[in-house]
Amino acid sequence: MKNNKMKILKTFIFILILVMMIIMTIKVFPIFKNIATEEGRKGFKSNIENSGYQGILMILGLMFAQIFFPILPGEPVELLAGMCFGTWGGLLVLYTGVFITTLVIYFLVRKFGKDFIVTFVSEEKVSKIENSKTWNDKKKIRTLLFLSFFIPGLPKDIFVYIGGLLPIKPIEFLLISTFARFPSIISSTIAGSNLLYGNWIVILITYIITFTISGILLFILNRKPEISKSIMQN
Repeated sequence: MKNNKMKILKTFIFILILVMMIIMTIKVFPIFKNIATEEGRKGFKSNIENSGYQGILMILGLMFAQIFFPILPGEPVELLAGMCFGTWGGLLVLYTGVFITTLVIYFLVRKFGKDFIVTFVSEEKVSKIENSKTWNDKKKIRTLLFLSFFIPGLPKDIFVYIGGLLPIKPIEFLLISTFARFPSIISSTIAGSNLLYGNWIVILITYIITFTISGILLFILNRKPEISKSIMQN
């Protein structure tokens, strides 16, 4: 009975995300066709301003799909949010999408357990984290999670699935997995909002700062082998 429910749930999620991706592609592609030109960028901005709540739902849907399938890159969605709603508006929309999607996945994992996770994440990675002493150390778990989500460039969405198996309270996990993404998301929304106006220098500086911060943090982590190994191997 449980296996049948799992199969139905997996099929439903797959079909839902597939339909969303098709709809988003149909709607977004014509808008992006001329984005390289100034006239095209103005047209894009006009389309978004006239789309109202549909533009917000579009970004939320893309964020939902991207987190559910960790193999999908998150950067294009974050850039798009910055283009559509500016730096801070994009940040707010993305935070909303991340929180809602993480909440859904977290409680699906709590309900169905490891069987649900291995649909989207390799069983080897799940077992590695699930059996890790470091990841099950209640004193270190919050630090590990924070660093995993905080450092730009690290794969984050695998930990959204693992969260339901870790010894941490739901509200703590949801807050860390949402708000610790700040450097990654804000750099993308800044780049996205400036991409709309062709401010390439600002975009370049933004990513240089982001990569510098990542490099410094990773250098510091490498001086703490136990923590570095726990994060980087996943």
